[in-house]
Amino acid sequence: MTGEEEALAAAEVVRSGWLTQGPKVAEFERAVAGYCGTEHAVAVANCTVALQLSMVVLGVGPGDEVICPSMSFIATANAIVHTGATPVFADVDPGTYNLDPEAAEAAITSRTKVIMPVHQIGMPADLDRFNEIGKKHGVKILEDAACAIGSRYKGHIIGGHSEMACFSLHPRKIITTGDGGLITTNNAAYADRLRLLRQHGMSIPDTVRHGARKVMLESYTEVGYNYRLTDVQAAIGIEQLKRLDWIVERRRAIAARYTAALSGHAWLIPPFEPEYATSNFQSYAVQLADDAPISRNDLMQWMLDQDIATRRGVMLSHLEPAFAGRPVPNDLSNSEAASAKSIILPLYPQMTEHDLGKVLSTLNAVTRSREAAR
Repeated sequence: MTGEEEALAAAEVVRSGWLTQGPKVAEFERAVAGYCGTEHAVAVANCTVALQLSMVVLGVGPGDEVICPSMSFIATANAIVHTGATPVFADVDPGTYNLDPEAAEAAITSRTKVIMPVHQIGMPADLDRFNEIGKKHGVKILEDAACAIGSRYKGHIIGGHSEMACFSLHPRKIITTGDGGLITTNNAAYADRLRLLRQHGMSIPDTVRHGARKVMLESYTEVGYNYRLTDVQAAIGIEQLKRLDWIVERRRAIAARYTAALSGHAWLIPPFEPEYATSNFQSYAVQLADDAPISRNDLMQWMLDQDIATRRGVMLSHLEPAFAGRPVPNDLSNSEAASAKSIILPLYPQMTEHDLGKVLSTLNAVTRSREAAR
């Protein structure tokens, strides 16, 4: 959700004349690092390139393998392919939809460089367990935290639990800059190289060069990328960050109302939140029981006929045409069952009691209709 504050902040940047990778980006990075409790935050163009750059910094390249869930937005796997490495899909925990640590450990080979747990739709993965596995096998842990800004693991904000965490600022996420990405880390060397790579490998940042009182000539120390965030976006992000805690609190309150109403439902199973996790509920996904009287797609259509938009459960990358023909060496039965039978219900901060009541009453109408037809 955006408002007048974001519009005014963006307009101020436009009037300033400094539009990209300038002081507002640096201010936004400091604010994010402060919020996440990390030493560094690096802003980039989107979360996909955040993941790619993070893997490059971790030394991932052709011939390497990165273990990740297939049950994730396809950007997770795409980012791995963009480094030249191979995504190795491992199964998920059917309760949380998160990468199963044991399945990930079983998938490790001599070519494994990174394990990439995804905090699925905002639900934190079991990071202590992944860090144990990483230390045991000498592989790095990189968090795909695209949906997880504001979520907590064992009471601590997601962002500083592993080598790096990558967040999305797409409009469907908790806060937005129109589009954008963030990388948080406590490793200064990682942060320095991320900032170098995001701007063509340029040795002197624009803010330093333009502010200097003597001529400074930059050099290009390695082949980099154009993955910058603009100051217009950063200004919006600063305002969004101010309301992040309220947004998370509001989302959790709506999720609690859903869960209370659906507990004990005959064939809809509310999401499970482990004891270690405090989700931001970027999405609220329910699971259809095996004996549900309606298919997932038919339920989505029923809801749409009542002007209620839903989304399918989290996609499976290994079943998409982009990854057709690639070997799938690991059992993904939990992923396939969870994806096929889950549906994401509407949840947004502006949601009213009337809106929530309409969703629940429509679900109840489905139940009554199907029971009458039996």
